[in-house]
Amino acid sequence: MLNMLLSQVLDLMTPVLLAAMAGALCERAGVFNIALEGKMLVGAFVAVATSVAFGSPVLAVLSAVLCTAIFASPLALGGARLGGDPIVIGIGLNLLASGLTTYLLGAIFGVTGTLVDPAVTALPRFGVAALADVPVVGAILGHNVLVYLSWLLVLVFNIYLFRTPWGLRLRGIGEVPSAAAAMGANVSRYQTAIVVLAGGLCGLAGAQLALGSVALFAENMTAGRGWIAVVAVMLGRAHPLGIALACLGFGLADAVGLRLQGQGLPNQITDIAPYAITLLAMIGLGLRGMKKKMKSV
Repeated sequence: MLNMLLSQVLDLMTPVLLAAMAGALCERAGVFNIALEGKMLVGAFVAVATSVAFGSPVLAVLSAVLCTAIFASPLALGGARLGGDPIVIGIGLNLLASGLTTYLLGAIFGVTGTLVDPAVTALPRFGVAALADVPVVGAILGHNVLVYLSWLLVLVFNIYLFRTPWGLRLRGIGEVPSAAAAMGANVSRYQTAIVVLAGGLCGLAGAQLALGSVALFAENMTAGRGWIAVVAVMLGRAHPLGIALACLGFGLADAVGLRLQGQGLPNQITDIAPYAITLLAMIGLGLRGMKKKMKSV
């Protein structure tokens, strides 16, 4: 039972974790990225559409990464190079993604609501049969490559941001861009590259959402996970390890909600579990900020 719960938690948290890593990189670069929801949705649609066309999960993932990186270009160019408001651009991208994927779903596949096709191939899982029944270990070793990659990226980004000169430069650009520019760093170029890279990470998140535990695409199937990723960045203070812990909590809430649904509770109640946790977390952040202000007065 523990293995099944933990395995489900890891599956459910992976899309949020990948998107939150994208948000953290943008935050460190000084670009507030709230377009995670829309980019995840585009990645999910492209992954399923490519899988239908070619039947290859590898090609589906690569296509999702490429298309979401391209989809992120308005934020990269408008927010980083042209000085536009990243929040306005991000909201526009979220709305565009919702409308565009719904339109393409009908225009290309002639369906509304949900696309279920036998040609859609889910991502294969890799595990060790001999360790499948070992508590905790068995649950960790029975996932697709994107789940393992998400945790590897947490480690890689942690080292990159805090143990390398390039990470130090990136953090300097996000904190004091004028000082970084005076030291010779091309601020807009760094920010543009990071936003495009973040778009690719959201493509991985969308591919995991559509081809990880299920093999389908549904209209607005991200269902607020991109916004949960934004909150995870805030809770984790844009630190990879802190974000991972926040996403683990969200994944646990989601998994518990699904299990309660299996016990007969209405899905309307169980579905709100991760969002209730998100709301409580935001309230906690607000209260903590108020306390700091009161102490500084």
